[in-house]
Amino acid sequence: MNTLPKIDLHCHLDGSLSTEFISECLGRNVGTNELTAPYNCQSLAEYLTRFDLPVSCLQTSEHITSAVTDLIRQAKDDNVRYIEIRFAPTLSLNDNLSYTEIYEAAIEGCKKGLKLYGVYSNIIACAMRNHSEEQNLDMLKSSLIYLGNGLCAMDLAGDESGYPNGLFTYLFNAMNKYNIPYTIHSGECGNADNIRIAVDAGAKRIGHGIALTKDQRLMDICKNKHIGFELCPTSNYQTKAVNEGEVYPLNNFIEYGLLATINTDNRTVSGTTMTKEYEFVSEKFNIAKETLMQLYANSIEASFANDDIKNELYKLYEK
Repeated sequence: MNTLPKIDLHCHLDGSLSTEFISECLGRNVGTNELTAPYNCQSLAEYLTRFDLPVSCLQTSEHITSAVTDLIRQAKDDNVRYIEIRFAPTLSLNDNLSYTEIYEAAIEGCKKGLKLYGVYSNIIACAMRNHSEEQNLDMLKSSLIYLGNGLCAMDLAGDESGYPNGLFTYLFNAMNKYNIPYTIHSGECGNADNIRIAVDAGAKRIGHGIALTKDQRLMDICKNKHIGFELCPTSNYQTKAVNEGEVYPLNNFIEYGLLATINTDNRTVSGTTMTKEYEFVSEKFNIAKETLMQLYANSIEASFANDDIKNELYKLYEK
């Protein structure tokens, strides 16, 4: 599986920092038990508690650049050819670090990653559900000059059940006003209505989208609109988006003709890689190599990459 080319469209920076990087930042040895969530997490809320320590390592320009570069190094070892790295800039905002410095540091990490490891990448900026309207809009407006220049899209992340999509019309309107492509975490907590709200608002992709199978009409809408779905199998089982014994929607999505993709979500917190995700779906859901390559092609189509990068990625698919 490692030799197959891969694309990771849903990868959180703070959830994917290596133990080596975090240990160096904190000046002490950090074990995986402090960072990796148990497979039997009781909820998404429990899963999210593993992010506090990594976020503390993203409070300087140097650390943000190094973190992005280190993540791309991990991706290279996994034969990932393109990765969209998402993080919440507001969580790094402090008295010594402005939004401008945060964005430029992350984009510099992408540039270094391409130079050192030959992996294409882009940044996705996450608004947070528990942040105020003012915070989210300030972050959005500060990002505009980087759109298409290292920043490819925006996202809405956090506790979906506590802060459903209906609360964020202001954010969707702003992203549409400024022509910002966006993906929205939706349907991870069993609520198909959150997917509908995101799609109706104009989202090009849906993060997770597990609950889509509850609404046949919505499945048709998503198929007709070519909505991309960022499935993250290991994470989805950890957060109880899908329970053991329940049907995981990957095969259903593929058979229905939806634009399904496979991703890591959080490499460190979920203890995974793209190779492990390929192996997981191959063994658990009987996904053939040819189907994995179709998922790779789906990722190219669903990505926010420019046409030049997409053309390079398609060359690998054609091989």
